[in-house]
Amino acid sequence: MWDRMFEQLVRDIFHDGTLHVTLPSGHRFTAGSGTPEIAVTLSDPSLPRRIVVNPDMGLGEGYMDGGLTIEGDDLRGLLDLGLRNVWNGHDVWTHRLQNKVRRVLRPIGQLNPAARAKANVAHHYDLSSELYGLFLDDDRQYSCAYFKSDDDTLEQAQAQKKAHIARKLLLEPGMEVLDIGCGWGGMALTLAQDFGAQVTGVTLSEEQAAYARARIGDAGLEDRVTIELRDYRALDRSFDRIVSVGMFEHVGVPHYDEYFARVHDMLRPDGVALIHTIGRTEPPGATSPWIAKYIFPGGYVPALSEMAAAFERQGLGLTDLEVWRLHYAKTLRHWEERFNAGIDRARALYDDRFCRMWRYYLIASELTFLHGQQSVFQAQLSHRKDAVPITRDYLCPA
Repeated sequence: MWDRMFEQLVRDIFHDGTLHVTLPSGHRFTAGSGTPEIAVTLSDPSLPRRIVVNPDMGLGEGYMDGGLTIEGDDLRGLLDLGLRNVWNGHDVWTHRLQNKVRRVLRPIGQLNPAARAKANVAHHYDLSSELYGLFLDDDRQYSCAYFKSDDDTLEQAQAQKKAHIARKLLLEPGMEVLDIGCGWGGMALTLAQDFGAQVTGVTLSEEQAAYARARIGDAGLEDRVTIELRDYRALDRSFDRIVSVGMFEHVGVPHYDEYFARVHDMLRPDGVALIHTIGRTEPPGATSPWIAKYIFPGGYVPALSEMAAAFERQGLGLTDLEVWRLHYAKTLRHWEERFNAGIDRARALYDDRFCRMWRYYLIASELTFLHGQQSVFQAQLSHRKDAVPITRDYLCPA
């Protein structure tokens, strides 16, 4: 029964391009027509049922666990073919129904009080520091880079991202800056070294905090940069500037008002905040169950309507909004290439299953930015309309 249902599911989805499938029973079939041609083999007898019941989870786990193999290990080809068909409208009603149910239930998975938020952060960001060194740039920027040219290196594009954000913050020497979700300290160090800011960075990751503090010590900037291992909600200070890069995705919809209330209260009357986050350019949705279980528990990519409604309710004014459409696809491609180049070291740190999981995460994410409804939003916020210039000329470097 499950084999027949699985075959029908595949035939319903794959129209553009060809998928050859070999089932655990030995039965073979072909769905779709034309190029590209991808061949997969299912060796785990439970996979047809698991993919029918939950396609996102079943496919991801099947590849991770080795129960689904692809000819030539062409994971990019398989995901690209499947996602293109789904985004071209060749989805199935059961998958659409599951997405609707996940949207209804999402507040439960996105409840992130302080203790749970710390555990969710540890799940991803407290992995081996050496792992992140394999695929990130030298500054360990784990967020979207800013490509001015296809020829930009990852290091160039990440430096350009930081410079672009700094211009939006309109920094002056001595300004006090809060970096919410400071990662490995790259943004904090740049703002202190290059712009003379006094920076307080907060993170819930013990690995990131230790790494960032070591970098600050090596740079001799202990008097200008402080890294605190604490939840941003525990702060009781005000700042001239607030920046948050790649952290809002971990807040969770039930906490949006709380987040922007804290930004409102901590931002001084003439201050400027810059929130950089992945966003969906479509109505509110739900997180892939595979991503939520294995990569970013508690995470969610916001629709602009959800984000804007929350900061509006908290009395913050939008002074600038920028949408980066394809920059993250380029960033993820660089990360995946670097990860593959160092995969033997990643395998030594963890195992084959982890490496397959990480490749699946990086490639699926890249394709979602390339073909799907995900971009990056940069929202500049303030209390006052005149907190920033009335033209965008200040964003153009001299």
